[in-house]
Amino acid sequence: MAQNGSISYIVIFFLLLACGFGLPMPEDIILFSAGLMSYYGASDVHIMIIVCFAGVMIGDSAVYFLGAKYGKRIRKISIVKKILPPKRMKIVRKKLHEQGNKVIFAARFMPGFRAPVFFSSGLLKLPFQIFAFYDGLAALLSVPTIVYVVYFFGEHVDKVIKVIKQVQFGVIGAIVTIVLVVSLKAWWSYKKQQELEN
Repeated sequence: MAQNGSISYIVIFFLLLACGFGLPMPEDIILFSAGLMSYYGASDVHIMIIVCFAGVMIGDSAVYFLGAKYGKRIRKISIVKKILPPKRMKIVRKKLHEQGNKVIFAARFMPGFRAPVFFSSGLLKLPFQIFAFYDGLAALLSVPTIVYVVYFFGEHVDKVIKVIKQVQFGVIGAIVTIVLVVSLKAWWSYKKQQELEN
């Protein structure tokens, strides 16, 4: 169990770290998975929350420092242009100038703008302590809330997952049935046509 727990912490930590760098995966899904792992006993929920918080904050801070130190050079790289498109960066810079602290706080709840906001915060030389305070405050709200909610209501989540699986199998079954019925009908019509022609 301890070994499985360690693997769970490592996987969740690095996924959250990657999310900070623009991994196209919703952070909430990873936090949801972390809560579910704790519910199933694969990890300790309290340790998992600390791991999640650390992954979130280190990832966000790394993006901030990349913006602060290599911002102008990094923005010229083609893959970065896709993750942080110029149009989005322009919107983010404008918002940061107008409502800096609020934008940093709100970015935690806006996956598409998270990386551009944190990168721009560094690029615009916003003091790191201000960035860390508002980002950390938002993370203190979002991280424990999602993980604890899934952990404490895991039984209901488990039921929902089972229903989804049943629905998926039901949909697949319905599709297969429809295909069979349509195929049989087409075959029957073809056979009748052949008999009339003969």
